Amino acid sequence: MSRVLVAMSGGVDSSVAAALLVEAGHDVVGVTMKTFCYSATPAHSKTCCGLDGITDAKRVADTLGIPHFVFDVEEDFTRDVIDDFVREYAVGRTPNPCVRCNGHTKFRDLMARGRALGCERIASGHYVRIEHGAERSTLLRGRDPQKDQAYFLWGLPTELLPRLLFPVGELTKPEVRERARTLGLVTADKPESQEICFVPTGDYRDLLQKRLGTHPALEPGLLVRRSGEVVGEHRGYAGFTVGQRKGLGGGFAEPHFVLEIRAATREVVVGTHDELQQDEVTIGEVNWHGAPLSPGDSLLVQLRHRAPAARATVGHVGDAVTLTLEEPRAAVTPGQSAVLFDGERLLGGGRIVSAARRAVVV
Repeated sequence: MSRVLVAMSGGVDSSVAAALLVEAGHDVVGVTMKTFCYSATPAHSKTCCGLDGITDAKRVADTLGIPHFVFDVEEDFTRDVIDDFVREYAVGRTPNPCVRCNGHTKFRDLMARGRALGCERIASGHYVRIEHGAERSTLLRGRDPQKDQAYFLWGLPTELLPRLLFPVGELTKPEVRERARTLGLVTADKPESQEICFVPTGDYRDLLQKRLGTHPALEPGLLVRRSGEVVGEHRGYAGFTVGQRKGLGGGFAEPHFVLEIRAATREVVVGTHDELQQDEVTIGEVNWHGAPLSPGDSLLVQLRHRAPAARATVGHVGDAVTLTLEEPRAAVTPGQSAVLFDGERLLGGGRIVSAARRAVVV
C-alpha cells in the first residue's frame, strides 16, 4: 500500500477519511494546514482552519495511531485565495474562496509538501468519487446528493487526479457520523463550519475594509435601473452581489434585486425578478477534465452550489466558453463557478465572466 497524506481540517469528514484509509491498510500521514495568523482573532478558533481544528485533527490522529503534522501555508494561501478574494470584490464580482483553495492550496501545495514526507497520494474528506482508469482519472458526484462537493473541485490540476483519494465519497453524511461514533473519534458530532475561514468577524466587508482601505468599492454610489433611472444610493458596491434583495431600500411596486454591478461607475443596477433571468453565460479560466468540448455539444451546468444543474449547449470554445441555457436561470453571478457535467461525471468548469438574456424573436 502507498503512503497517503490526508488533509485533516479537524472535522468529521476528513477524520473518517483518514480512518477508512488506515482500515484499508494504507500508510497514513495526517496534515492540517495553518492558513493564516491566529493572533488577535479569537473567533478563528471555531472555524474549519482554526486552532480548534488543529487540536481536533491531532486528537483524531492520536486515536488512529498515525503521525500528524501542521503545515504553515499562510503565504501561499494569502497569495492564491485571500488576495484573489479581495481583488474580485474590488472589481464588482463575487468570488468563491473554497474553489480557489481546493485548486491551489489544499491539493497542489499540500502534494508538493507531502512528497517531502514520502507521500505518493493525497486524500480529503470531500463528498466526491473518483475513478482511476488506465488512461485517465475521472471525478464523479458524491453518492449523497445533499453533500455532493464536485462543484468545488473543478479547478483541481488534472495531473494530480491520479494521485487523489476521496474515501467518504461513497457514504452519506449520517453514515460518516455513525462511523466516527463507532471509532470513538472526538469529531463525530462536531458541527459543520459555515464561515469563510479567513473572515473572523463573519462579515467579509470587514476584511475588505482592512485590505483595501480607501477604495471605490467601499465608497457611496447610485442604485439605478437598466434605463439609467436613479432609484437610490448605496454605501459601497462591494457589499452587493447579483441576485441580492436585502439592502436595496423600499418603495418599489414589486421586489427588486441586484442585476449588475458596474465597478467603473460605482453603480449597482437593480430590477425585477424577471430581469434577473439569464440564458447566455460566458465563462473564463476554464479547466477541462479531459478533452475540451466542441460547439454544439450538450451538457449540464451547475451555476452555484446547491443549485440544480441546467441543460445547456456549448457555443464558442476558446480562452472563454459560451453556453446557451435551455431555460433561463436567475442570478447568474460573475465571479462564481460554472461547473460542467455529463450526468455525474465532472467535465470541467470556469469562472462566470458575464450573463445575458437572449432577445426574444416574435
